[in-house]
Amino acid sequence: MSRLAAALLALLLATSAQAADTLRIGSKRFTESYILAHVIAQTAAPALPSPPHVQEGLGNTAIVYGALRLGSIDVYPEYAGTVSLEILKAGRSLTLAEMNERLKPLGLGAAVPLGFNNGYALAVRRADADKLAIRTLGDLAKHPGYRLGLSNEFIGRADGWPGLAKAYGLPHKPQGLDHGLAYDAIAGRQIDVMDIYTTDAKIDHLQLVALADDKQYFPRYDALLLYRLDVPKRFPKAWAALQKLEKRIDEKAMIAMNAKAELQREPFDRIARDLLSGASPPPPTRPPSCSACSGATSGASRASTWRW
Repeated sequence: MSRLAAALLALLLATSAQAADTLRIGSKRFTESYILAHVIAQTAAPALPSPPHVQEGLGNTAIVYGALRLGSIDVYPEYAGTVSLEILKAGRSLTLAEMNERLKPLGLGAAVPLGFNNGYALAVRRADADKLAIRTLGDLAKHPGYRLGLSNEFIGRADGWPGLAKAYGLPHKPQGLDHGLAYDAIAGRQIDVMDIYTTDAKIDHLQLVALADDKQYFPRYDALLLYRLDVPKRFPKAWAALQKLEKRIDEKAMIAMNAKAELQREPFDRIARDLLSGASPPPPTRPPSCSACSGATSGASRASTWRW
């Protein structure tokens, strides 16, 4: 039996005894997914017959999606790009209607776009962007001397740096860096450009700005809910409550929540509660390091834990 099959079987056995009236919410193994799972749980809780059960950090896409297919969980936060390209193997970004047409035979559905895109981007220091009028990826071609420090995975993927450089005619020779170290390098002015996910916790903290993808090279990873089709029938009031999350969270809000978890070490459930109560997060006051975060994984490990 493969490790994946064994993990899914163990998860199924561990949850099979749970009551049928318990909404089970899963998450992947990175900060943003933990937070969103608690947002889902706290939104649904007042309309449920029993408290929802959050299963944090189940694993990467294959594990969490497998748990959903098996019925070990009922819903989890996912991304449109992951559904289109990884789960459905469509080879292109699908509309929500197209996703649902292909998911329906699997007993699944995608719904409730949350309002933000957590996709790839290149970022520069805000001061440099303002001084040199660098606003888009195309503008980088005007600055061939800029030093790029990109994650090794991004450099090696055909749909990462090679394709991006060709699409925009970028002449730069990037240096391969661990994602976490790249943040230190750009803050220390050792590099000028790095690849980011657009809701990374350190974007605002280090005063970075994401360059606009004017040619729309990168696929969008809009956050949404991936769920079993029986959920609206089993939990109609809770499902109605979850609809209110549509477009509730923008990139700025998600960056702030990720920062509260990774920079201020706040618990995921408290961050979710603050969002739903309308509380504004204070600016980060601790060093931009996640090495001591409890339950959270750093931005450096995101690529290997949620999209692929």
